Amino acid sequence: MAIILITGAKGQLGNELNVVSKKFYGYDFIFTDTDSLDITSYDQTSEFINKSKPDWIINCAAYNLVDQAETEPEKAMLINGTGVKNITEVIKGSKCRFIHLSSDYVYDGLSNVPYSEEVAPNPSSAYGRSKLAGENYALLHQGSMIIRTSWLYSSFGNNFVKTILRHGSEKETLNVVFDQTGTPTYAADLAEALMSIVSGVIRNQIAMHPGIYNYSNEGVCTWFDFASEIINEAGLTCKVLPVLTKDFGQKAHRPVYSVMNKSKIKENYGLSIPHWRTSFIKCMKLL
Repeated sequence: MAIILITGAKGQLGNELNVVSKKFYGYDFIFTDTDSLDITSYDQTSEFINKSKPDWIINCAAYNLVDQAETEPEKAMLINGTGVKNITEVIKGSKCRFIHLSSDYVYDGLSNVPYSEEVAPNPSSAYGRSKLAGENYALLHQGSMIIRTSWLYSSFGNNFVKTILRHGSEKETLNVVFDQTGTPTYAADLAEALMSIVSGVIRNQIAMHPGIYNYSNEGVCTWFDFASEIINEAGLTCKVLPVLTKDFGQKAHRPVYSVMNKSKIKENYGLSIPHWRTSFIKCMKLL
């Protein structure tokens, strides 16, 4: 029986993996969060992994407070960088497969065509730099897959969808940036994709191809478009107003354009990825 260790299990993706795991029989899932496994402690990480002997580790643990990372970059680096280093140091040289979740923030956002994995990363925020450090540490293990994702939301945890729903029910108008373009990603779709890959490799249906991959839903929009869709779908009367990023006053620099090319993950693992609108409506039904 394959043992699959999931870190950061109380986050959006960790929760979605817990839901999707019920569909995958014959595997032993170990769900951990900081209370049961603090990946920033090498000793604790080493003891936990050596005791549980996982065949796979999916690292969903992350520091994702983008603006706060500008004032506490060491904390972001500790979780997003050192935590990954601790895992790979423990499993280095073993047959354990490692999937590490990264971010579109490793890209510079200056492109006008979707980013492929071959584009050199050039993060422009403390958060992005910490995620890139994590990627570099993950690659020290020969059995690592890095999956960069973007604009993650879910019926679990805190996210843009819930923020817009909350403010949209309280206010008459909402200012949302219209000059940042990317793709919303439903964490439930990403969880399904991850387990499809893991299960396919375990059952010898597909080969494991280590390396860096992009994954988001299909389609493109701005944060303004996304917010407008949320308000419309919820039937709220709040008016969404487009504003420029420079007038919004965020501490951290965000990629202006972070649409990702997903050809590699689709071809290597036979994934079919839904359009963001289709998945967003699914999520809204749960909310």
